[in-house]
Amino acid sequence: MSLPSALRPSLKASARCSSRALATPRSGAQWKRSVSTATVSSDQKRLETPSDWDEFRQKKGQTKMLIDMMSEYGSTQNSSNTFQLRDQLHKPARHATISALLAAGAHFGHASSRMNPNFMPYAYGTRAGITIIDLDSTLPLLRRAANVTRAVARAGGQILFIGTRPDLKPIVQKAAERVGPEQGYYVGDRWLPGTLTNRREFFRPEQLANTNVIPDLAIILNPVQNANAIREFAVENVPTIGIIDSNVDPRLVMYPIPANDENTRAAELIGGVLSIAAREGVELREQEDMARLKQQQKKFRQRTSRFK
Repeated sequence: MSLPSALRPSLKASARCSSRALATPRSGAQWKRSVSTATVSSDQKRLETPSDWDEFRQKKGQTKMLIDMMSEYGSTQNSSNTFQLRDQLHKPARHATISALLAAGAHFGHASSRMNPNFMPYAYGTRAGITIIDLDSTLPLLRRAANVTRAVARAGGQILFIGTRPDLKPIVQKAAERVGPEQGYYVGDRWLPGTLTNRREFFRPEQLANTNVIPDLAIILNPVQNANAIREFAVENVPTIGIIDSNVDPRLVMYPIPANDENTRAAELIGGVLSIAAREGVELREQEDMARLKQQQKKFRQRTSRFK
């Protein structure tokens, strides 16, 4: 099959150009120049000086103001509040979003016939006989629980993570490791009844004298299976945070988080957000201790300088 004569000159010219490009190798400087121009775009300015940072913050504030003004006229979805696939177990998100909860399947409840009457304020509706949890209610309650966790960790309190299912054990273990060995603890196996209320039978007297076995906050990923632990926390006046599904009374824990309690991804997301909040509280406490120590050292130097 012969090509039209009008196409032959262009094909010959392209063949000559491709053969010439293959015949003449690029130097190192040319490769560096091409890579640098490809990686750094012209519209992205490097933030090198304080004025660049101020300009960047100003533009970001203007963008946020425009989004707030136009939110009632269209979508507010952007790169910051859009779910991005990530390893929630090892690299959890610092802040939860509606899209992240939706992608994790936190909105799926139990059958509508099994819905607890006290859960109705947190139900969005039903779909195919399944209760759909209102994530607009879940997100602020999750943020409230994160603020409580951060405040307890900042005050130096001990936080206990409980997840007694096999798929929840690595989640609570990672969460406790993220908080730290001094303030983070976890229970990944069965909760032994009487661990707190009958602690004199479980611990030796010297352990009770030197160790505080009662936590300052308990975070329970499967509250239904740990009803005995919740009763003991109530007796010892320990605040509790728990994932509450549509078949559970939200009054079971002090700070409920309405979400799917049988989904591992939802538990990873919620446990990661709460553990990062606790780690932030620990860091704030360390910063305050460091500032207090510097202030004491400064006062000590001022006092000693008077006697010289």
